[in-house]
Amino acid sequence: MKKTETPDPATEGVAAKTLAKPPRKLAIALHYDNRSAPRVSAKGMGPVAERIVEIAREAGVPVEANSPLAEALSHLELDEEIPEALYQAVAVLISFILRKGKAPNPPG
Repeated sequence: MKKTETPDPATEGVAAKTLAKPPRKLAIALHYDNRSAPRVSAKGMGPVAERIVEIAREAGVPVEANSPLAEALSHLELDEEIPEALYQAVAVLISFILRKGKAPNPPG
């Protein structure tokens, strides 16, 4: 998902349904397909962050505020896999979303 594309809940993975948005208006979208580590699919600050969150909500993609995780993920490039150091934090986020029943099962 590029910054201007609408996420497709049917084809995006669970983590793509997750956006972390800290107070400084930073948004990070993740894509997870069960074949590799989740990847950064969109990121932005300020108005771009607000637009990412808006597009996600319009598409029914869950948005979760997690400032420390968003800050850590903000240092990654688009389409870059999350590093092993963040696996646990992202797994907790995915688990939280699945427990709330807000995301479809990831493809795969």
